[in-house]
Amino acid sequence: MEGKVKLAFNAGIQAYAKTEQIDGAAFSTELAKAFELDKPFVDKVAALDAVFDDHQQFEELREIYFDLLMINFFAEDVQKLEEDYLDSPEWEAIEEDTIDRGTELLNIFLYLRECADDEIEPSLDDYLKEFLLVEEDEFQDEYNIYETVIANQILVDSTYPEISKVAESLSFNDDMKELFYPVMSFFNEQKPTDAQFDEFVKASQNRALDLATYQIIVNFNK
Repeated sequence: MEGKVKLAFNAGIQAYAKTEQIDGAAFSTELAKAFELDKPFVDKVAALDAVFDDHQQFEELREIYFDLLMINFFAEDVQKLEEDYLDSPEWEAIEEDTIDRGTELLNIFLYLRECADDEIEPSLDDYLKEFLLVEEDEFQDEYNIYETVIANQILVDSTYPEISKVAESLSFNDDMKELFYPVMSFFNEQKPTDAQFDEFVKASQNRALDLATYQIIVNFNK
């Protein structure tokens, strides 16, 4: 497992299990085996789903860990394949089959990896305008997904309770409903202390999922 992915992988499960007061050891061990399979990506996805099917207490994390599996594939497995594999009909078919899987965290991971490569500090404005290109006419799908984030960019200079209050007000049909609080909180505070994590949890409407997601992003960014 790639280094950043491993940090995020462990932090997310530990945070979720601790908050829910459940044992995550067996789940973590089995899921790690799925990530480390020396098999095609579709087989890894099947293995990941089998682990989640066997550990329903962690169901909320399924699509987030699909994103981690995908970014791990890009970071490790693709290097072992043909140079143009991501442009091949095989990969196009995989993308088509998994088009409804995952969350917007995959874009966050790709952006943070790009920031690390370019040695620049991540920022919400840069993510929206330079990475997602939400101001460009041909990227209106991204604009629609992130519309509430764009409208509330001022929250990056706010507090966890204020961010949580806006997150709670979002429609359940909003694409960023579940991710709004942890994603905006990350761009508000990228290196939170333990005390800040405690503040974050206190303001959360879904403590286990929010904390796990925030920990995943923060640790991926290390």
